[in-house]
Amino acid sequence: MIILFDLDGTLIDSTEAILESFHNACRVHSFKNPKDEEIVSLIGHPLDYMFSSIGVEDDRVWDFVATYKEHYRAISTQKTQLLECANEAVLNASEFATLGIVTTKTGEYSKILMEHFGLMQYFKVLIGREHVENPKPHPEPILKALEILESIDEDVWMIGDTKLDLISAKNAGVESIAVLSGYDGIETLKQHSDIVLKDASEAVKYIKSRKK
Repeated sequence: MIILFDLDGTLIDSTEAILESFHNACRVHSFKNPKDEEIVSLIGHPLDYMFSSIGVEDDRVWDFVATYKEHYRAISTQKTQLLECANEAVLNASEFATLGIVTTKTGEYSKILMEHFGLMQYFKVLIGREHVENPKPHPEPILKALEILESIDEDVWMIGDTKLDLISAKNAGVESIAVLSGYDGIETLKQHSDIVLKDASEAVKYIKSRKK
């Protein structure tokens, strides 16, 4: 069995680091700062999409992304929290499944964060934004993870907190569980998954109960 986890809103809360880095990029490039709520509503999407969505011109987007990443790299471990459910979820899942991370965050920084929290050792694969051409909701990130894991006829589950995770799972032909610990609300999640649970720990317990 394989369980793939999203990061932001599923295992970690890096909202503070994301907001600070986003505002810093806007300030550095003399761009009007968006409201926090607007930024939060875009979390889960790739950074270039997020900056484009607030009105940054296409020819400037990657400059904003580079500035964001430079600041985020410096503050991420100090201003990111492991969700209360995460440690239990990962440890329990590792007892009966092969684990992976599929995120739109930069994989390099994601690895650093999970090492910081002492959990990276439990994951056999980590697919970040730089590892794929097409991020979630495209199926490529999940399919790439499964290719690396050499999965053949295994039960595969994706656990995530946004519709992007769930649509990606559907497009990849794998099962999904939505969790309420992150950024999309229950009504949105219900549109894309038949299973909506409190958090990743509850999701892992559910998957274990379904194990063949």
